[in-house]
Amino acid sequence: MNELSQQLSAKFVSFEGIDGCGKSTLVSELAGWLREKTIPFIKTREPGGTRLGEKVREVLLDPSFETMNDQAEVLLYSASRAQLVHEVVQPALRQGMWVLADRYIDATLAYQGYGRGLDLAPLRRIQDWATGGLCPDFTILLDCEIEVASSRMQARAATGDRIEQESGSFHERVRGGYLELARAAPERFIVVNANGPLQEVVTNFRVAFAEALTGHC
Repeated sequence: MNELSQQLSAKFVSFEGIDGCGKSTLVSELAGWLREKTIPFIKTREPGGTRLGEKVREVLLDPSFETMNDQAEVLLYSASRAQLVHEVVQPALRQGMWVLADRYIDATLAYQGYGRGLDLAPLRRIQDWATGGLCPDFTILLDCEIEVASSRMQARAATGDRIEQESGSFHERVRGGYLELARAAPERFIVVNANGPLQEVVTNFRVAFAEALTGHC
């Protein structure tokens, strides 16, 4: 990636995958490269990223809301996303900054669409309305087997949130959904095998992302 920084305009990069796949690691990896090249950027996350969004996050991930209606869940995620785009993402892009987002629209399609079994068509319309049609330049999908992701989360020695506590079959559907989304938009998705050791995953990401950036130059 070393010789590309002078050729690149601001990019919106989202990171997706099942819980425990290693998104945070790759967000930090790309952030480190941008910092090294003195390219301005911001990092954000979903749900959250704004004062309003963080409050919504507390509700969405609270295990005590186990009876949350699926449609209510979609609308809460979408409300957080709408505020994030308006308050953080669009202003940053207008200022020429890169935006690195830990989850975005594809998370709703994968989790609430494929995971919960909701119709994708209205989900897409809601997301398009909430974000004004803003789509990432790149989406990094860390594809990880459920058993590998589960062992990583257990190693954190922390109680899972409301979504992390869902069944293995739910997370299998989510993983499959992500792969379907990637197959449908190969020009945007960069799929990284996230099953191996950390350094191997980082190396695979570096190679794949450098190739994608070269194609955008």
